[in-house]
Amino acid sequence: MSQPPPQQGFGAPYEPQPGVYGDPGRAQPGPYGQPPQPSYGYPQPPTAPYGRDQPQPPAPPSGGRSRGRLVGLVAAVLAGVLVIGAGVWFVAGGDDGSDDKKPVAKESTAPKRPGAEPDRKKTPAAEAAEINKGRKEGEAKVRWIQKNGVDVPLGASALGPWITGGIVAKAMYRTVSGYSLEDGSQEWSLRLPADVCAAPTQPTADGKIVIGLLTDTSADAEENCDKLQMIDLATGEAGWSVTIDRAVNKDMLRYVIMAISGDVVTIGGLGRAEAYRVSDGKHLWGKLPGPCEVEGFVGGSVMLASVLCPAESKGEVDREVRRVDPVTGRTLWTYKVRKGWNVDAFHSVDPPVIFLRKGPLVGGTSAIAVLNDDGTLRSEPALGGDVPEGQCPGKERQLGWNLDICTGVAVDTGTDTLYVAMKHRPAGRSFTNDVVAFDMSTGRKKWKVASPATQTLMPLRIEGGKALMYLSPPDPRTKDVGGGIMALGPQGGTPQPILRHPASAAATERTFDEPIVLHADGRSLLMIPQVSGDTDEEEMERRTMIAFGD
Repeated sequence: MSQPPPQQGFGAPYEPQPGVYGDPGRAQPGPYGQPPQPSYGYPQPPTAPYGRDQPQPPAPPSGGRSRGRLVGLVAAVLAGVLVIGAGVWFVAGGDDGSDDKKPVAKESTAPKRPGAEPDRKKTPAAEAAEINKGRKEGEAKVRWIQKNGVDVPLGASALGPWITGGIVAKAMYRTVSGYSLEDGSQEWSLRLPADVCAAPTQPTADGKIVIGLLTDTSADAEENCDKLQMIDLATGEAGWSVTIDRAVNKDMLRYVIMAISGDVVTIGGLGRAEAYRVSDGKHLWGKLPGPCEVEGFVGGSVMLASVLCPAESKGEVDREVRRVDPVTGRTLWTYKVRKGWNVDAFHSVDPPVIFLRKGPLVGGTSAIAVLNDDGTLRSEPALGGDVPEGQCPGKERQLGWNLDICTGVAVDTGTDTLYVAMKHRPAGRSFTNDVVAFDMSTGRKKWKVASPATQTLMPLRIEGGKALMYLSPPDPRTKDVGGGIMALGPQGGTPQPILRHPASAAATERTFDEPIVLHADGRSLLMIPQVSGDTDEEEMERRTMIAFGD
């Protein structure tokens, strides 16, 4: 997301929605090569990233896992602000609510502070020091590089990163780990009783996260993501846990969307909508009233929902965006999406900036809707021949298809400017793209700026009246150039460097293919969303995070 939403700062990322309600443009095969699920109100995981034509790998047999398997997922934008030292990292509102329903109290595993780092050839700081020997004047240093170091079965999705204080945390397989932002050393590790299957894009303002776990991981069981576990990211301590009662709807909760707004966490998908208070696990509300079903929520300073409603014509669906009170579930306003269009991603909740699509995931038509604070349409930016394209970890991960996890858009409310990354095009052994600015009041195009050759620009957020953007490293034939963080003002022109990643790190940075990117306080951090390798040793040695800055 962009401005002013929930994890922005040390940076962030979006993606498309699956087939639902018998929509022929969205109908997708079931997971792992299974037949399509019933269409009415039951989203299926998408099979291609938003705005990018990419073939999908063959699905393994039902119930199995495959090394390096990629499943396209949904998402929209990271935003909000975090805290580290004097820098800003995270922002979120706070709400309270009450209910007589109590969470199911269960014993949690205590965090384990390792006595030493996992066996590796170099420590995070030592590998960085090696790269820094080639650093040139004006380039930031590599602070540390973190390797996987976790034995995962045939690859695993990495959820996060979440930052609170001086800790950056991530969840993967059956472990949540916290690392020092200063040197990358592991501060804590929490072992979980089951696989992580979902998590919100950003935590609460006080550094709490609620993750989804599979309740049954036996070979013959339906994999349901219906156990919630709260974790304090500052300490790695596990708090309350609760198992969602699925008997009411007799539904599956395998592919779910999670979001946090204030002190409320929501979990939705396959027609479900549940809300719990983060601080104590109290259940706040369930399904929204009426015949409509929630596709998923996005959080931050405002909570929005993508909603599907039965249309007058049998088998068809009308799509809506609603602002919801996170404590009560009450609808505050409704925006009706144009007939035949789908909600793909949310790039901001305040003001609402929504990416829409008509037709199939590959080859469909894109559109953007900018709403007023009351949910009325403000403008529809005129794309012309341009095709917007975000960077979404959802297409890499096997899970975690939140609606607010893509990067590629920055929203400047001060100058009414919307910065949007456009579709990548081949350039040498790499890609390049353009960034286009729109007037949010009129929808008119202001200007277009091209990225440097063989590099791409992805807007992250607004700071000091300028859009901060991640510049990818160039292709291997381009020497003495690295990636970094650039700034571009509302008047366009040439992007100016804010943080130059060293050229000596370009080869390493290229291994972070389409990473989640965070930036704040003069530092940047990249994390890969999916860990995989051809061997266990390769998985263990896979670089998962890299931090830059002096």
